[in-house]
Amino acid sequence: MPISSFEIRVCQSCGLRYPLTVGHSFGVRCPHCLGETLVVLSKQIGGEGASKEEGKREMKAVLLDNIRSAWNVGSILRSADGFGFSHAYLCGITPTPEVDAVRKTALGADEFVTWSHHKDAVKLVTGLKLEGWKVVALEEDERSIPISRFFEFQFPHPIVLLVGSEVTGVDPELLELADAIFHIPMRGQKRSFNVAVAFGVAGFSLSS
Repeated sequence: MPISSFEIRVCQSCGLRYPLTVGHSFGVRCPHCLGETLVVLSKQIGGEGASKEEGKREMKAVLLDNIRSAWNVGSILRSADGFGFSHAYLCGITPTPEVDAVRKTALGADEFVTWSHHKDAVKLVTGLKLEGWKVVALEEDERSIPISRFFEFQFPHPIVLLVGSEVTGVDPELLELADAIFHIPMRGQKRSFNVAVAFGVAGFSLSS
């Protein structure tokens, strides 16, 4: 059930400030010290209605190949909806919205981004290319290009963005099928972002 309002409460004992919604496990007692709290602000929340960009959903899809985490999949579906992706191809062991954790994390985005499950992503992509889809992979590779340069390529729609396993990355055969491979430059010590975060960066680049 959508949240329609919330309160901001402040504890009179320890000073903790926190939001409280109807049905939340937090109560009117402070969740930190169980002290008495006061309501300092009440706010109504508007529904998730039409955005300024509504109607701009394009023939743009994401393909998730062998993503293990249901929470990552749900998060990607939510971002895919926000970036106007029309479909999600869920391949290999990638969990679908039939799994509770995916559905809960997607927060209803699976109702707007259609999805289908496929056992073999290589066969799927081979077919999509025959249908005229442009294929873009997100992977660090000797052939890859910084995602910030995506705008230089002017790829026509329909286009599908490939995202691979959290551990092994995009299947090498999928990379061979890709029309272009992009990576997100890393400035810290870690070699990669969480897959859902990486999709968010790439999804924004494809949508800009």
